[in-house]
Amino acid sequence: MKAAWLQGPGHPEQAELDAPEHFLNHSIMANTNIALRIDELDCAEEVALLQDQLLDSRGIEHLGFDVVNRRMLVSFDAAETSVEEIISQVSKTGMHASREDQPRELTRTPRYGNARLQLTLAAGLAVGMGFVAHVVTAGNPLAPFEVGLLDSEHATPIASQLLYSLSIGLGLWFVLPKAWLAMRRLRADMNLLMCVAVAGAVCLGQWLEAAIVTFLFQVSLLLEHWSMERARRAVSSLLNLTPPLARVLEPPCDHAHERPVAEVQIGARIIVHPAESIPLDGRVLGGESFVNQAPITGESLPVEKIPGDNAFAGTINGEGTLEIEVTRQASDTTLARVIHLVQEAHAGRAPTEQWVEKFARYYTPGMMGLALLIATGPPLLTDAAWGVWIYNALVLLVIACPCALVISTPVSIVSALTRAANHGVLIKGGRYLEAVAGLRAIAIDKTGTLTRGEPVVKEVVPLNGHSRVELLQRAAALESQSTHPIARAILACAKQEGVQVPTADAYQSLSGRGAEGVVEGKPYWIGSHRLMLERMPDAESAHSSSVDLKATGCSVVAIGSAAHVCGLISVADAVRDGVDRNVRELRQLGIRHIWMLTGDNHETGQAIADAVGVDGFLAEALPEDKLREIERLREEHGAVAMIGDGVNDSPALAAATVGIVMGAIGTDAAIEAADIALMSDDLAKVPWLIRLARRTLRIIKQNIAFALGLKLLFVVLAACGLASLWMAIAADTGASLLVVFNGLRLLRK
Repeated sequence: MKAAWLQGPGHPEQAELDAPEHFLNHSIMANTNIALRIDELDCAEEVALLQDQLLDSRGIEHLGFDVVNRRMLVSFDAAETSVEEIISQVSKTGMHASREDQPRELTRTPRYGNARLQLTLAAGLAVGMGFVAHVVTAGNPLAPFEVGLLDSEHATPIASQLLYSLSIGLGLWFVLPKAWLAMRRLRADMNLLMCVAVAGAVCLGQWLEAAIVTFLFQVSLLLEHWSMERARRAVSSLLNLTPPLARVLEPPCDHAHERPVAEVQIGARIIVHPAESIPLDGRVLGGESFVNQAPITGESLPVEKIPGDNAFAGTINGEGTLEIEVTRQASDTTLARVIHLVQEAHAGRAPTEQWVEKFARYYTPGMMGLALLIATGPPLLTDAAWGVWIYNALVLLVIACPCALVISTPVSIVSALTRAANHGVLIKGGRYLEAVAGLRAIAIDKTGTLTRGEPVVKEVVPLNGHSRVELLQRAAALESQSTHPIARAILACAKQEGVQVPTADAYQSLSGRGAEGVVEGKPYWIGSHRLMLERMPDAESAHSSSVDLKATGCSVVAIGSAAHVCGLISVADAVRDGVDRNVRELRQLGIRHIWMLTGDNHETGQAIADAVGVDGFLAEALPEDKLREIERLREEHGAVAMIGDGVNDSPALAAATVGIVMGAIGTDAAIEAADIALMSDDLAKVPWLIRLARRTLRIIKQNIAFALGLKLLFVVLAACGLASLWMAIAADTGASLLVVFNGLRLLRK
């Protein structure tokens, strides 16, 4: 099911809390699938509420969630329920849902964000006014801090109580519906913990602390909302890469008219002026320019575009005007598929994230039990005051909120996935990012990965008195009518060296062996070593030289006449620039074993392996041989990555711990074949990705350790009676902020 991570336009989008593939399996059986936007969807607490509310409802088959994009994907039986009923069920949780196919301006997201901010400011103003009223009534600036537990002598004045109550009501406006639902479901969450703590503080006469706790909790939720908005803006920046309009050339006079990109059809011709973004995928018909493809591939240098080259939506034209024939509609461009893929990736949960959520599920009820023990244990066992220990238990309930722990992982994962996408590295989900961090071995396909996949001329060996120029002239003349890759390599070499290529007359292809023809009035032949043996069996020197060239891993082409062998040309697949440096980088990162897989012969494999510095290689490998080799590497080394081109390497890519495709730009099959797609043909992205993955895992571990450590500290302080409610909520808010900002560091360049 690895290929299920990319769905084309018109297909139901899959995003699931544990794995996108799981939703796909359900969606096949379900009658209807729909995506809803949930305005308040910011963390796992909202996900849990929606699951509790909807999963037991009639007709609901399956739910999937994409917190980053505030999307809930519902698979349901249309005969038993409707979209309107589902939206109504969502509203009972205190959240608001709307169909994703409605225009964005009709959603409530801006109003929700503004309402939360306004309520927070109003709650802060009310608690401030209550504090001032208490000081004025008592005539003592320290009076609000001198209120004791159940102390009628220093009780809070009525006016202050009313203002504190207003602040508490405003602070719990979004919290109470969720707490009520949690209580009905007998599922303790942070909303219920907070409400119990506030109610307990009010019952103990601690009005100021109750108001401050609700205010700071509201500030914490607001900051969490803003932090997720920052991650969303980083993702939505991809949406702004393409212009909304395209200049379409319309017959009969080819006047350019601006049209919305969604209305431009395949086959239309568009004009892109210098410094403009290309609006749609297409093929260059006219003009020449350099195009900045960094938004999609992460390449640092612009790429030259001439007639016949492909151009991609979201890339930026240089100094020349381009005429482009549209080959994909707006909903199916490479950029659109990238955006969809990034959204899918954010929905997939990393193993650490799943562990944190499972831990929080048991942690919260456990902390409530511990709070009950602290509240009742000392008073029952000793003469300790009930009010003091109930207060300490409330402190524990406040600090027990798992918010910082729950958001510690997703913020980091989302930031890392977004950073990778901006560098042209598309990752299927958080679990594959974590898998990259633990890689111990890498298998790399040769052709198109370590090499360019196109042969180039390595050596030109003139014989029997011929010059290099003469040999290239005759070879290029005979190969000019062939489309074979070796023929293209010889023609490219002749062009590069400025050789004038004459015309070959009476050209005839010799099936499987070569060709012959008349060049400048004389007959010549060109072909393989086998053809040379047929035409010139006594040319021992030429045969010996041919064998020596083959031993270096090259293919050998012989050129001859009726009299003798004119010379030899060796051709080989060129190693990519900097590959040996990339291999050394991988070793420095602790990759213990780097293995090359190739379908070429042993001599070619040996030559490339020596050139790039891998540990070993498997030659003459069929797809099933590569698959068996990956299985062997997994048994010996554990986590193994396979890097290939996504076509003949598909079985090996699927069997590896992580499958990585090279050069996926514009290639549907390549993107679908692997877990990670490198949009540019750049192996240097692999060491960069490993460093990003390890840094992400390091930050996640820091966040989890900090969140749990702080809570453990306050458990001890609460048990000893050394902590207060406002100290607990300030620490919890601070912890949430720190883990969010620590995770957002991954977005930095």
